[in-house]
Amino acid sequence: MVIIDYTLQLKDELNKLKDIFEQNNPPEDLRDKIFFESVKEKTLPVYELLEKWEKLALEIIKESKISVHPNQIVSTRENMELLLMHSYFVDVRRRRYMELNQSIIYVFDQLLRAVE
Repeated sequence: MVIIDYTLQLKDELNKLKDIFEQNNPPEDLRDKIFFESVKEKTLPVYELLEKWEKLALEIIKESKISVHPNQIVSTRENMELLLMHSYFVDVRRRRYMELNQSIIYVFDQLLRAVE
């Protein structure tokens, strides 16, 4: 099932983002165009995958009446988009980052259990 593949890919990306967050320091100059372009290049495929995942997950929820609420899907996408930026710009406390990370994992796992 495609939603399972998308979700597993996003979980893998989430782990990579966590590693980036833990290894990075905040950029010295946020106006650094080269840094911004490299972040944009690295994150664009994840944004595209997130968009596909959200659309498909919302369709499945609408058709199947599974135990995941549409608001959880929308919030998960928003939270992952936040982590995409926080991972590279390191502009949030570790505790907040980990809370967002755990929230995303929870919904991913809940969705995987519901569709299997």
